[in-house]
Amino acid sequence: MDKENLSDEQAVRKVQKGKSEFFSLIVERYSNRIFSIGMRFFYNSEDSADFTQEVFLKAFDKIESYREIAPFRFWLVKLAYNLAINIKKGRGEEHLQVEVNEPVYCGESPDQTHVNNELKELLMQEINRLPERYRICLDLYFFFGLKYSEISGITGYPVNTIKSDVFRAKNILRDKLKGTLAEECYEM
Repeated sequence: MDKENLSDEQAVRKVQKGKSEFFSLIVERYSNRIFSIGMRFFYNSEDSADFTQEVFLKAFDKIESYREIAPFRFWLVKLAYNLAINIKKGRGEEHLQVEVNEPVYCGESPDQTHVNNELKELLMQEINRLPERYRICLDLYFFFGLKYSEISGITGYPVNTIKSDVFRAKNILRDKLKGTLAEECYEM
């Protein structure tokens, strides 16, 4: 079987059996995703690159603990998420701040760029005012695209609690943004 055609789990099994060269597949496949997680927590490319390297070092060191109970990508994201939380706490940054760097377009005209940036900033301010548990669940669900069961595995919260937290967070945001231009641009 061609090295590139191996599943994540097959590559991990090979690494667990001492063939460490197969770990490069994992790094290739997930470095952008892990870097993206770093950007969401640390907001700059230098810290995010350091974070990415640290995640892969930690993953390599802990690869023996992966037992294929869940897909490998989930195990790796959980490891990255927990490491980011610990780093932020170690820096004295108790609260997770959410930032979206992609441009948001609610209008069709390029002249809307300034308005769009202000809308994005308003939305992020309101997200960052949410209780931390809601913010974490919302972030993992919408920005990382994780399923409720995956969020449960990362946070330890029951699935129904996560569903409620996402629902409540959306309602809080809807109420806070009511009457603003953001209400029209962001579907909640």
